[in-house]
Amino acid sequence: MASWGTTSPVTKLVPAQRLRILDFDIENRPLSYLGQDFTTSDITAIAASFEGERLVHAWILGEDDITTTEEMLLGFTDLYAEADIVTGHYIRMHDLPIINGALMELGLASLGKKLTSDTKLDLKTRKGISASQESLSDMREVKAPKYQMTQKRWRSANRLTPEGIAQTRKRVVADIRQHKQLRQSLIAGDYLNPPTLWTP
Repeated sequence: MASWGTTSPVTKLVPAQRLRILDFDIENRPLSYLGQDFTTSDITAIAASFEGERLVHAWILGEDDITTTEEMLLGFTDLYAEADIVTGHYIRMHDLPIINGALMELGLASLGKKLTSDTKLDLKTRKGISASQESLSDMREVKAPKYQMTQKRWRSANRLTPEGIAQTRKRVVADIRQHKQLRQSLIAGDYLNPPTLWTP
C-alpha cells in the first residue's frame, strides 16, 4: 500500500504528523472573448479544506452581496501559505494558473512555489479510462457525490442569481468532499505518483 501522501521522499524533511495538505477547487465562468474564440476566465468560487479536517472553507462570488474576487483570493492565499502541499484535480493546468492570473489582474502578490498532488496529472500511466474526477470517483466507489450542474444551473450560477450562487456553493463544496476521498483511495491503490513542485 502506498503511503507517500504523508511520507514521500520529496517531503520526508517535514515530519508526517506536521504536514499540512490543502485540498482545493475553483469554479469559473467565461468572461470575455479575445479573438479566435479564446475565452478569458473569471473565478466565481473557491473552496478548500485541510486533510484530516471536516471544515470546508468556501468563498462564493456575490454571496450575501458582499463577497468580491479580492476577498476570495485573499481568503484562499492565507490557507495556501499554511500548506506544505496543495491537492486537487487538474490544478496545475487549470486552478492554480487561473488563480495566479486573477491575482495579477488585481495587483496582488503571486502564488509561491508549492508541492502539488494532482489527481489527474499525477495518475500513473493508463489508457482506455476517463480521468475525470467524477469517473475516477465512480470507479473507486467513492461515497461522496458530485453535485450535478445542468446548462440551466450553470447559466444561473454564471449570472450570479441568488439560486445560482447557492448552486455554485453546493457544487464547489461537494467537489472538495469527493476529491478528498478520491485522493485517499488513489493513494491506497498505489495509482498516484508523488507530489510535483509547481512553479508559477
